[in-house]
Amino acid sequence: MVDFIKAAKEIEADVIRWRRDFHKHPELSFEEVRTAGIIAQHLESLGIETQTGIGKTGVIGTLHGKGEGPTIMLRFDIDALPIQEEADVEFASVYEGKLHGCGHDGHAAVGMGVASVLAKNTDAFCGTVKLFFQPAEEVASGAQAMVDDGALEPMPDMCFGLHVHSRTPIGEIKIEPGPVLSAADMFKFTIFGKGGHGAEPHDTIDPIVIAAQIITNLQTIVSRNVDPLDMAVVSIGSIHAGDAPNVIPDSCEVSGNIRTYYPETREKVHRRVQEIVAGVAKSNGARSKFEMIYGVPATVNDPELTAEVISLLEKLVGADRIGLDEKSTPSEDMSIFMQKVPGVYFVIGAGGEDYPPHHNPKFNWDDSVLALGVGIMVEIVAHFSGKCSVD
Repeated sequence: MVDFIKAAKEIEADVIRWRRDFHKHPELSFEEVRTAGIIAQHLESLGIETQTGIGKTGVIGTLHGKGEGPTIMLRFDIDALPIQEEADVEFASVYEGKLHGCGHDGHAAVGMGVASVLAKNTDAFCGTVKLFFQPAEEVASGAQAMVDDGALEPMPDMCFGLHVHSRTPIGEIKIEPGPVLSAADMFKFTIFGKGGHGAEPHDTIDPIVIAAQIITNLQTIVSRNVDPLDMAVVSIGSIHAGDAPNVIPDSCEVSGNIRTYYPETREKVHRRVQEIVAGVAKSNGARSKFEMIYGVPATVNDPELTAEVISLLEKLVGADRIGLDEKSTPSEDMSIFMQKVPGVYFVIGAGGEDYPPHHNPKFNWDDSVLALGVGIMVEIVAHFSGKCSVD
């Protein structure tokens, strides 16, 4: 029986080196040409069947085990953010305005480490393993782009993904069944009133005042329309109207975002936002134009698979290192895959409260956790492929 945690530790220096190279050379969504090239070259050097250009800049590596078994998909996102780095690290970004500010450099490196360990131990698992190196998670488009390019044909039996987290203590795992990350949608609306002189408001229909009423009323959706035991977020991100302080403009444009866990709540919040916009505008004698922009659905862990992963993790890291009931309101486009393939998504702690948050110019984390990520992902493969290497 292979100890994959130990095997991962043996290549830790390589995994850290890969991560730091990716960090130094970040590439934005759908621009991950160098990153994808390094990944593909590594997979090919291991004798792994490699597909490139999936979802524009995605890479898929396929390995076959010693016998019949399920097809297991492991997903690793690889893109960076348009942020100027301010972290004081020796491997800081060399590209102006680009930063691996969410840990995807580490995910890509973990995937390469998983490939290295699995390629040397194909007799330790059954079935097929597909390694998805996904572009453009930060713009929530890469997963769908890979699906559109046939990445899920034939359909895997299950999928797994991980995410390092800078504010969680090193080596702690956050995991739970059901929704773990929210759906993310945006909306835009324009109020068309009647402009005029700021000193003569009685001759106008002020779109700014109407928009202000709408924005205030939208805050009642969460407090009065959503079950208190459920979750929803409705936030306004931008308001644009007028150019002069003494002129009431003809129109006002507003945009915001919605976060929810459950489909029925998502539908209810969408409906109420539209009703409030249309109703308040009409009651004030104005017209309105509304657009809902659907983003990604909630990331929902399969209960049965998650229970098995938790049991496996308890053996690998100990029950005291596992945090349950760990929902979060950010979103993740791995949900696109997980709508079609049952799966599990979990977080590995890579820092603590003193570390900067994700998407911050000073973002940093402890990459000594990468070997653990490699080991866990390979152990998951061995476990779900038919328990070829674990009891």
